Formats: sequence, structure tokens, C-alpha cells
Amino acid sequence: MSEQTRRPVLPWALWDAGAASFNAVMTTFVFTVYLTGSDFGDETRTSLVLSAGLVCAGLVIALTAPVIGQRADRAGSRRSALALNTGGIVVCSAACFLVAPEPGYLFLGVGLLSLGNVFSEIATVHYNALLPSISTPRTLGRISGLGWSMGYFGGILALLIVLLGFITPGVLGIPEDDALNIRAVALFAALWTALLSAPLLLRFPRGPAEAPEAARRDSLAESYRRLWRTLRRLFREEPATLRFFLASAVFRDGLAGVFTYGGVLAAGSFGFSFQQVLVFAIAGNVVAGLGAVLGGRLDDALGPRTVILASLTGLLVAAAPLLVLRDPLAFWVCGLALCAFVGPAQSAARTYLVRIAEPGSEGEYFGLYSTTGRAVSFLAPAMFALTVWIFGAQIWGVLGIMAVLLAGLLLTLRLPRLGADRADRA
Repeated sequence: MSEQTRRPVLPWALWDAGAASFNAVMTTFVFTVYLTGSDFGDETRTSLVLSAGLVCAGLVIALTAPVIGQRADRAGSRRSALALNTGGIVVCSAACFLVAPEPGYLFLGVGLLSLGNVFSEIATVHYNALLPSISTPRTLGRISGLGWSMGYFGGILALLIVLLGFITPGVLGIPEDDALNIRAVALFAALWTALLSAPLLLRFPRGPAEAPEAARRDSLAESYRRLWRTLRRLFREEPATLRFFLASAVFRDGLAGVFTYGGVLAAGSFGFSFQQVLVFAIAGNVVAGLGAVLGGRLDDALGPRTVILASLTGLLVAAAPLLVLRDPLAFWVCGLALCAFVGPAQSAARTYLVRIAEPGSEGEYFGLYSTTGRAVSFLAPAMFALTVWIFGAQIWGVLGIMAVLLAGLLLTLRLPRLGADRADRA
């Protein structure tokens, strides 16, 4: 058996499919909708409480992700760190079953979801840092694309099971009394994550034995001092890496905006019903997953920078007709085209960072990747709101998202092309 076939590629990709249940089911489509419903009080108050909880979670992630990744790098404990944080996702999801439909349970539900978001983001840092261990420079793109696609498909399948099995009239026949069917969704999401993450956590090899100095546990203060030294070194010696963090943070927020506002625009500007929005969401995720697979292969052949630039250009071309065409068919065509370009850009951004990260420091670099993404996550919402306010119609929010994507494209043009496995950092 070759070395490549022994690498746990499929278990690694399955982890993304499992983790998708927390994002798709708990955070996006089901449990947040439940928490902001009338059972928990006035929707304005519940929405504010939920937003405040998620903002706090984002601040915790931004302040801790690089250091947590760095400490896992130095201790050689990426697998155990991934297992710990995946377990946190499972526990937080399962505990949401206890959130009864009463106002007094609102803070418990928001607290569990917010803590789950912290575990999910930190787990993703460790998960991304494993990518060099299961790939080679020649297969990095296709394996990253496979992971992204499995995340899309895992989220779709989990949502379909929830809709058919739990939501009225669910085939499982779980009663609606006391919102039991919705609360049972939390148990399903926990089980889904646990089952699909288990193959990676069981198969991934333990880290190599560390040198005595590297094995020593730094204090938290020393970890932050080490992070500061890393940032100073990047500023002096690797300015291209810092430019990548900025560029990727901007265009990733634009990519997030495509999905965040896709359903809003479908319903508000193109007259889609709730059922039609749901069908479009499923179709869009399928297309995004297939795009990620194709983009991964192009990544290996052409390099991640080329894939990112081509994807961002494709997104701008696909979005522009929506400003003048208000026909539902136009939204289907342009919207699915937009989805097709999102997956390759996301996947190629990950492989670009793997190729420029210092070997053995991937966790710290992906922690910084997460932090910079959080730091500019206001851009797409702000530009969407600004253009809607200026032009007086929701559809013009598309122009705001296009502006963020264009800024990301221009910043990406300043990044160096990559060689076979390393970037020219000059």
C-alpha cells in the first residue's frame, strides 16, 4: 500500500461533513430560528440576545485562536486538540435538548450555541492544520476541495434528514408538544457530528515525540509573547503572508455574504416562497460542493492564486446581471453560478496558506487566518446595508457584496504566485 493511500483522506473529509451539522442545523437554519421565536419572548429581544452571544463568541475566537493553534503545534497535540474541541461541539449541541420553549431558557440556549461556535471555530483551526499531514504538494488542492465539498454535502444531507424526519409532519412521528421535535434535532446534530468525526479521530496518527523544550508547556502569557514575535517576524520577513491574511479576510467575507444574503434576496427581490428558497439553498450547496471538487483539481494544476482570482472574477460576472434582471429564472441561473465559484475560492484560500505556512506552525497560521477573518466580518453586511440605503431598494445590496469581492480580488492580485510547494516571500 502506498504512503498516499495510507493517509486518512476520506476520514479527514468526513469530519467536515459531520461538523457541517452544527453550522447548517444548529446555527443557521433550525435552532437559531427556534430561539428567536415567540416562545422565548419578543423577537426583537431574542434576536438581540442571540446577536450579543454570537458577538461575544466571535471576540473569544479572535483573541484566542492563534495562541490555541500555536500551543497545539508546539505540543504536537493537534489530534487531541481536535478531539477535545469536537467533543465540545457534540456536548453543546446535545445540551440544547434541555432548552425548553420558555423565556427563562433563552440565555441557556444562546450560551450553548455561542460556546458551540467557539468550539467549532477552534476545531476548524486544528482541522485545517492537519491538511499538510494528509496531502502532498501535488494533491493539496484536490484534497482541500474534497473536504470543502464534503462539508457542503454533509450539511445538505443533515438538513434533509431534519426536514423529513423531525419537522412537521416528520416521518419519525416525534410530538410537537413542548417543542420536543425541535429539541430532538439538537440530539441528532450531536450524533451526526460524533459519528462522522470518529473515523478521523480514531485513524489519525499521533504526533511525533517532541523535543524536551518543545514539549514544555508555555504559560499563556508566554504564548501571547511568542505570537507577538511571530507577527513581528512576519512583518519584517514575510510581508506577503500578511498581505494574504488581509486579502483572504476581505474576499472570504464577500464569499460569506453570497450565502448570507442569497435567501434574503431570493425572497425579497425575486418573489421566492419559503419552499422555493429552501430548494434553491439545497441546489446551491450541491453546486458549490461540485465546484469545490473541480476547483481543487485546478488548484493542483494552476496554483491557488489563479483559482482564487478566476473564482472572484466569475463571481463578479455572475452577480452583475442581477442588478438589471428581476426574473426568477435569472436568479436561478446567476445564483447557481455564484455558488459554483464560492467553493473553489474557499478551498484555494486554505491551500494557499498551507503552502506559505512555516512547517510545524500551521495551527498558529490558521489561528491568525481565523482571527483576521473575524476582524473584517462586518464588511459584507455593512456594504450590503449601505448600498440598499443609498439606492433605496434591496436588490442593490448585490452591489455592496460585489464591492467587497472586488476589493478582495485587487488585494489578491498583489500576492505572489506559488511554486510547487512554497511561496516566494520576497
